[in-house]
Amino acid sequence: MKRIKADLHIHTVLSPCGDLEMSPAGIVARAVEEKLGMVGITDHNSLRQIAVIEKLAAREGIFVLGGVEITTREEVHCLAFFPGIPEREAFQRYIDQHQPVIPNKDGAFGYQVVVDEQEMITEMVEKLLITGLHSGINDIEREVHRLGGLFIPAHIDRSVNSIFSQLGFLPPRLQVDALEITCYITENEARRQFNLPENVTLIRDSDAHYPADIGKGYSLVTLEECSFEEFRLALAGVDGRGIRTGEPFRRT
Repeated sequence: MKRIKADLHIHTVLSPCGDLEMSPAGIVARAVEEKLGMVGITDHNSLRQIAVIEKLAAREGIFVLGGVEITTREEVHCLAFFPGIPEREAFQRYIDQHQPVIPNKDGAFGYQVVVDEQEMITEMVEKLLITGLHSGINDIEREVHRLGGLFIPAHIDRSVNSIFSQLGFLPPRLQVDALEITCYITENEARRQFNLPENVTLIRDSDAHYPADIGKGYSLVTLEECSFEEFRLALAGVDGRGIRTGEPFRRT
């Protein structure tokens, strides 16, 4: 077994709220500085920037967990991760079918671009990516799991766009693989505040939109190797694998 440092909630230049310095090369360079062994790429409602980052990260020995930050009909943000390209492409089609087409006119909410290794723009996404899908949280969770993915409600301690801010509770039939907390709360504080049982796995991430934020929130993952299936087993705590949230970031 080995233990790696992971930050699994990182936005790129594709997210309208992502800084223009969040290019594939910039993200990988910062991940190296932070000694991250695994990163999650989770743009808003799009999986189109993952492949380039996978290629660059592999050269540095960093494993990329390809995913997305979904906005549900209830305005809950949830992370979804998938085992491979076919599943990612299938879920992208699901998003495109269930998200309203609202133009990001003149980049009013920030530019949404896909870039290559040299940071050249290969695509500009005109549809605003941050709008909620027509699908509810339970429907999205079922689709993620149908495709063999992992479903993790994001930043549960935030006062907006979290499952508790929007719904006030965890729906009893919702099948979650973990819950994500921000870098500003301890695991014990989160469990007490939201009355979470010990068997619910928590992860901590940065939700980075700027390079300096990458690694601010992190988890320590114990697994045999860096792979999607090993990460799935670590979330479930199988055979000595597991996840421990890193130290919280204290504002000064």
